[in-house]
Amino acid sequence: MSAPPALFDRQLLARRLDRAADGFAQAQFLRDRSVEDLIDTLSAINRQFDLALDMGARDGSFGRALTGTPVEGKIGLLIEGELSPRLSARQGGTARLVMDEEALPFGDDTLNLVVNALGLHSVNDLPGVLVQVRRALKPDGLFIGSLFGGETLKELRGCLMDAEIEVRGGYGPRIAPYAESPDLIELLKRTGFNMPVVDSDRVVVTYEHPLRLMADLRAMGESNILHQRPRKGLNRAILEKASTLYFERFADAEGRIPATFELITLSGWKAHDSQQKPLRPGSARMRLADALGVQEGKI
Repeated sequence: MSAPPALFDRQLLARRLDRAADGFAQAQFLRDRSVEDLIDTLSAINRQFDLALDMGARDGSFGRALTGTPVEGKIGLLIEGELSPRLSARQGGTARLVMDEEALPFGDDTLNLVVNALGLHSVNDLPGVLVQVRRALKPDGLFIGSLFGGETLKELRGCLMDAEIEVRGGYGPRIAPYAESPDLIELLKRTGFNMPVVDSDRVVVTYEHPLRLMADLRAMGESNILHQRPRKGLNRAILEKASTLYFERFADAEGRIPATFELITLSGWKAHDSQQKPLRPGSARMRLADALGVQEGKI
């Protein structure tokens, strides 16, 4: 089978993350939100994870956030794997590894837990990454990850497109396409995970100006890394027009503009004999009508 098309320039992503390393902590409020959700999920799981991987660990915020939580005692050794060497150097853990999420350097049945906070939306082959994660997990191992969903930056996307069409007579992709929740539940099943769960949360952040939003995106390392990105940058005329459209369409009563971010969290377990299995069709010992206490009739 041929490899999927490469949408993202991963080498450019590493350079952008390196560039953002010095101020990364000041603009990672969305990642902090995702890390908090991961820890809340793990807090409710009564399980020990002797060897865990933070895949796409960035500056190690997940590892630091574990301190003082119920999850801290559940994780033995946490490996912090990160694409950016400069961000990796800022991690506080004892097991740091510069690595690409698209090529996990682990053997089969090695890890008990793999987490990822807001990094999966920039991999070229998400099914392939999930298959690698499942293979690296031990039986009954857990994967929890998060990524931006389809509603992310919908306001900015439309304004930039319309502004570039008006100024240049055409437009190129400035914001990456993002996955949709219904597709991800099926993807987890197709890549071999048991008991898949997908949750979506929308976060709306307000800004005084669209340029402040764009500055935050650069500080997060989330600027455009599409291979097919336009080689012409956004000139002053396009930015001014996009800003005008943004205010006209979305400004609130106080003159601030919203930016929508959809955070999707997905999780699944590697198969193990101890896990619950669905009943065989026709094996039920009670009719549904009897279980519900209702009268059965014809439709």
